Amino acid sequence: MDFSKNIARLQPSATIAVSTLAKKLASEGRDIIDLSAGEPDFPTPTWIADAGVTSIREGRTGYTPAPGLPALRAAVAENLSAGAAPGWSLSSEGVVVTAGAKQALFNACFTLFGPGDEVLVASPYWTSYPQMVSLAQADPVPVAGPEDRDFRLGPEELEAARTPRTRGLIICSPSNPTGTVYSLEELRAVAGWAREHGVWLISDEIYRRIHFGTEEGSWAPGLLDLDPSEVGPFVLVDGVSKAYAMTGWRIGYTVSTPEVAKKFSALQSHTTSNAAAPSQYAALRALSERERADAEIREMVRIFRRRRDLVVRLCRERLPEFGVVEPGGAFYVFIRVDGDFRGEVNGSQAWCARVLEETGVALVPGVAFGDDRFVRLSYATSDAKLEEAIRRLADARTGGREAARVEARG
Repeated sequence: MDFSKNIARLQPSATIAVSTLAKKLASEGRDIIDLSAGEPDFPTPTWIADAGVTSIREGRTGYTPAPGLPALRAAVAENLSAGAAPGWSLSSEGVVVTAGAKQALFNACFTLFGPGDEVLVASPYWTSYPQMVSLAQADPVPVAGPEDRDFRLGPEELEAARTPRTRGLIICSPSNPTGTVYSLEELRAVAGWAREHGVWLISDEIYRRIHFGTEEGSWAPGLLDLDPSEVGPFVLVDGVSKAYAMTGWRIGYTVSTPEVAKKFSALQSHTTSNAAAPSQYAALRALSERERADAEIREMVRIFRRRRDLVVRLCRERLPEFGVVEPGGAFYVFIRVDGDFRGEVNGSQAWCARVLEETGVALVPGVAFGDDRFVRLSYATSDAKLEEAIRRLADARTGGREAARVEARG
């Protein structure tokens, strides 16, 4: 059967595939600990959910303008302006509300890139970035910083990868899958390189508020912390999915110039039209009642920080042969496991399959993120499950189960 060349290079989402398999095994009665999910395990705060429910009961369920409710677009601009560096003039006209940050990223890639273009993608990368670039018929070019810098890119790596066809750069901070956070100076250097070469900078900041900085409630550095003169052509991607525990509501957004936003809106008007109206009203409540939302987010981040510390400590104690990238944000730990590859288990996918079969712990293979030496563990679950998962992994490593049996015999 022949399909369009548009999807010739398209691969299914590995993270969704692992999560789906884990749910299937659990439904069959297996004792599964699913650490593959890329979403908070907290419910949406009731007062936010109530706004969506109220909009349904009041009949506000029709179409909205393609770029989103005017009030929601204004709330996005106002929220981001409140913490931006002096000189930024953010307008609601530059905001496009989308069906999740995933659509925001797709809109940007499909609008800005095309055949013959190359788009640099900071690696390890979220699995959908290269796929979206490919759907635009452009060529994704993974670029990684050094491992001892937790893969953060600098101008030297970017310049080494640049060609006359380089048109874009996609970065994510805090990063999925590593949790790595760019410092303000590192971000300034990357933005400066992109501006100097006229490269579109797409900054995915969906995890920006899940940040383990020294100051409670601090946001990770973002593009708007820079002086506007330091930033060239850009698209900022964000949404309410992660920080507000609203993944299923599917509300993301792009922030760019009004001219660029009009192009995104035009594309969206022919694909999904608008994000669901009740979801937009819920997001409007979340962004409008800032003090209330900040308190909710601080509590979630406090719990994520505790879990981060727990997982990193347990990995270093129970799995000392595995390297761990200590995350500065988000809710993932990137663990290097290639020292445990043996025989037919010669890559992260085979390693994860063996671990899932033998221990019931579901992890995402690093090959999905561009680095086959690693696996991604999500700590968006309870402390008890995290402790049990690390125990199972430690017991299942080479020789681990036999050592446990010897110890049990005393």
